[in-house]
Amino acid sequence: MGDSIIRGSDLSLILVITLIVLHLTSHSIVPVGASIHEYQTEAFTRRSNSFFFHGGSEGLYASRVPPHTLRDNSSSEDKPLSGRSFIRFESITFQRTKESTQKQNEMQQRTGLVEAIIVEVKDRAEIGGSYLNSYAICCSPDLAKDGSCKVGEVIIHQDPYKLNGPQRIQTFFEGKNEEAKMDLRTIEINNTGMYYLYFMFCDPELEGTLVSGSTVWRNPDGYLPGKMAPLMTFFGYMSLAYLVLGLFWFLRFVRYWKDIIKLHYHITAVIGLGMCEMALWYFEYANFNSTGSRPMGITVWAVTFSAIKKTFSRLLLLVVSMGYGVVRPTLGSTTAKTLLLGVTYFVASEALELVEHLGNINDFSGKTRLFLVLPVAVLDACFILWIFSSLSKTLEKLQIRRSMAKLELYRKFTNSLAVSVLLSVAWIGYELYFNATDPLSELWRRAWIIPAFWTLLAFILLVVICILWAPSHNPTRYAYSEEMGEDSEEEGISLTGGGVMVGGDLATKIERKERKASIAADHHVFGLGEDVEEDKRE
Repeated sequence: MGDSIIRGSDLSLILVITLIVLHLTSHSIVPVGASIHEYQTEAFTRRSNSFFFHGGSEGLYASRVPPHTLRDNSSSEDKPLSGRSFIRFESITFQRTKESTQKQNEMQQRTGLVEAIIVEVKDRAEIGGSYLNSYAICCSPDLAKDGSCKVGEVIIHQDPYKLNGPQRIQTFFEGKNEEAKMDLRTIEINNTGMYYLYFMFCDPELEGTLVSGSTVWRNPDGYLPGKMAPLMTFFGYMSLAYLVLGLFWFLRFVRYWKDIIKLHYHITAVIGLGMCEMALWYFEYANFNSTGSRPMGITVWAVTFSAIKKTFSRLLLLVVSMGYGVVRPTLGSTTAKTLLLGVTYFVASEALELVEHLGNINDFSGKTRLFLVLPVAVLDACFILWIFSSLSKTLEKLQIRRSMAKLELYRKFTNSLAVSVLLSVAWIGYELYFNATDPLSELWRRAWIIPAFWTLLAFILLVVICILWAPSHNPTRYAYSEEMGEDSEEEGISLTGGGVMVGGDLATKIERKERKASIAADHHVFGLGEDVEEDKRE
């Protein structure tokens, strides 16, 4: 049996290393939605013969307002917001360098051009001179000879048979002015798709120009980005699911309150935290949808409850795997180590969640991103390794004691946990494939299922624990007991004719040895040291 445990530990170690790698890779790109994109003196980047700045990208659904009411974009501020989908430019200012300004003629009316280009991702090939067999983005004198484009402007292929193609908004510098302000403008969205916004200019003399201001992106039902909108409904349903689970658990808890064990209080805490977490995320998304910005207070509370719930969930899986309340009355000397791991995980998870939801992780360098994700990945690996190692020891103890009811209970729990780990690995693989094959977010309408899966999997695991360890009138079927009488029917061997149980003494001796061995085993780091009880039996 010791050999089988060693092989299981090796397998768990390989699984943990795989999970670390997949965890790090899957967190390499974390999209953070924002319906109000703010620009604070942002610089342009050179590409081919043009200079560009990426102003944002979001999945937008088509407006539900009749098209004939959306023709006049300039006066759309006075129109009702309900059912409208648009991109609005607010207080956009371009500032060029003093060197560029001094080269201009004060009497000249237009001395520089900056264009705002809005393009649906499927129409990206219509930007640039690819249809003219050129890699240029800006129109040159040679390309302008046949009248296909104008010199100094971004090349856009206008398909006469297509009504909704890429759109451009031009803003000119005048005379020797260092600043050019973009007119307040609202572009209505009539086709559902992933839209990209670029600010671009072609004049090399404008190199060093900066852009400031903001743009507002809105969907027909609110300001939530298209890939985040389904999550609000999802969190609403998950809040209802946790409420139903909490009601079921409360009724069982009240009905059998005299037979409650400590483990039941741990499960109750996780259910309560899950209810609060889902409710906070729903209200956070609802507020975001109505205002266009993420409220700091609600977001911090949602992130904090999420980190606490994740920590408690992992600790619950760990103490259950250790056999707390089943094969051991307390955690003994491992209590301090368990709490230390839990506190460390909470701090690391809280930091990562705050950065992901209150800041844009895409703005950080690779080293900074690795610094944020690596601690959580390593701590998750520690939890997995410790959980499966503890499960192996717990199953061995139950098998030696021949506690068949408890053994069957833990086998069901182990199988459920193993299935969840395999599903996690498979889903991380799918997530990597999804991100690799969709770099431009063309499948944005399906992106919400990736974070939703993890929330749903955690809920299913909690339901499994609630079913297996539900309060009942017979808690001794899984509760720890100093006496072996509770298992006498399973462990005893009836002598024919005499009816005398001769297995009790043997089981009692084994239990005493196991109790001593468990105390010695508690002194190993994370409970992963050599199994003392194995040597004692030998």
